[in-house]
Amino acid sequence: MQHEYAHIIAATTPDGVCTLTLNRPDKLNAINVQLANELPLAIEDAATDDAVRVIVITGAGRGFCAGLDLTPANIVATQAARSQNRQVRLDDLGWVGRQALALVNSNKPVIAAINGAAAGAGLGLALGADIRLMKAGTSVTTGYLRRGLSPDAGVSYFLPRLVGTSRATELIMTARDISAEEAERIGLVSRILPAASFSQAVADYAARIAAGPPLALTLTKRLLATSLDTDIVTQLKSEYAFIAQCFASEDVGEAMQAFAEKRQPIFKGE
Repeated sequence: MQHEYAHIIAATTPDGVCTLTLNRPDKLNAINVQLANELPLAIEDAATDDAVRVIVITGAGRGFCAGLDLTPANIVATQAARSQNRQVRLDDLGWVGRQALALVNSNKPVIAAINGAAAGAGLGLALGADIRLMKAGTSVTTGYLRRGLSPDAGVSYFLPRLVGTSRATELIMTARDISAEEAERIGLVSRILPAASFSQAVADYAARIAAGPPLALTLTKRLLATSLDTDIVTQLKSEYAFIAQCFASEDVGEAMQAFAEKRQPIFKGE
């Protein structure tokens, strides 16, 4: 089931790149109650759509996502939503947990196109993606301790795995700004792209991945998701089982034929 969104623009290109654009530019795409509910749904909708091969998440205007909307009206609305019924009161994940799990559980590669400021749960949104592309001249921050808060949205899980525990601790506890150059140097983002051509550069990057074999992309994502939390034997068995699935697919035959014919393969995910 595909949902309609008030604060997300979803658009899919013919080559299978689905871009989810957070659309509250006047608030730097800060997350209010409605957007908090929409984000996991939008990610799941894209992840289960056979027409989609790659998901790109970005923000409208000059910000990626400023995290939770901390205006008094939204805080009141958030607290009211938490007390609606017993199921909500017993929810031990919250929207931030569902957001993180939607990213991790997506069968499609997810690219965070960080076009501007990202903070708090907005940074968590980027960290939960498989690849992070950052616009030159921008910065991000964990931000939580500036507001008297501890991390959420998977920041304490994703960040140490990307930059190491010691550096993650420093970035969270100081809540300082992290430039694009530093973010790339420490492995927080995959690549910096030029500001003047950022949108097109992201589109080209995503299209290149979308042209790859869908089954192998999904299995690769699953392997990488478990690689830091499992033992070597279990991981080797998973690799062996997954590559067997690939060899049984039509895409491998297409790749071999394309190699023999000296052309680019056309993968169908079959």
